[in-house]
Amino acid sequence: MEELLAQLHQWMADYMKSFYNEDEKIQAAILLKEEHTGYVTEISRELAAHLRLNPHDRQLAELMGLFHDIGRFRQFTLYQTFNDAQSEDHAALSVKVLHELPLIKKLSAEDQELIFFAIANHNKKAIAPARDKRKLFFARLLRDADKLDIYRVLSPFLAPSTGGGFAPGFLAKFIAGEQVDYTRIQTQDDRKLVRLMWVYDVNFSWTLQRIGERGYVDRIIACLPDTPEVAEGAQRLRAYMAAKCAATDTADF
Repeated sequence: MEELLAQLHQWMADYMKSFYNEDEKIQAAILLKEEHTGYVTEISRELAAHLRLNPHDRQLAELMGLFHDIGRFRQFTLYQTFNDAQSEDHAALSVKVLHELPLIKKLSAEDQELIFFAIANHNKKAIAPARDKRKLFFARLLRDADKLDIYRVLSPFLAPSTGGGFAPGFLAKFIAGEQVDYTRIQTQDDRKLVRLMWVYDVNFSWTLQRIGERGYVDRIIACLPDTPEVAEGAQRLRAYMAAKCAATDTADF
């Protein structure tokens, strides 16, 4: 597995560089996703180690991080956007690209299915039902690794509220600690609430501890309108984070 892992890393590095472009907009987008890929790969590796997975499963987690956004490179080249609604589901595209990779077939059929399932579900509102607990576990691990780095990626783009308000029902969902339908986002403040509500979908205390320590949540809240409703939702969110961060992580499969 070590030799194959090295081969897959080299293939991915070459694949990402094959999308380099003289167009500044395209090049910036490709470099953004190349950097994100590196971070998610490392986070997946670290989280797997924290959960004390065996060496084989740690390598699987690493591969999931490495390939989770492989479809993004083709997506932006074809559509000039990372917006799935305006192009195609980048997770499904990632699985499609992986199926085209001969090297991936050197993995066992079971390992391939674990990787495909985790990647297909890393961007969904909820993980698809599955009887296989290993599939669900690795999907949760990858979703956490991806979210942790997305907070980093989006942090520089935060800006104070412009007073655009919230889409109907968004603020009520935030106060209740519930997820919202991403397709109903209308304002920049809606986007901020969605990012805050990702917290309720974080699976491991290890991940949430790092989200808190790095100040991502506090910075988002500071960029929302200073209203009693936002304060109520923020209070609930912080209480949830404190309780979740105190929990002990386990590899439950």
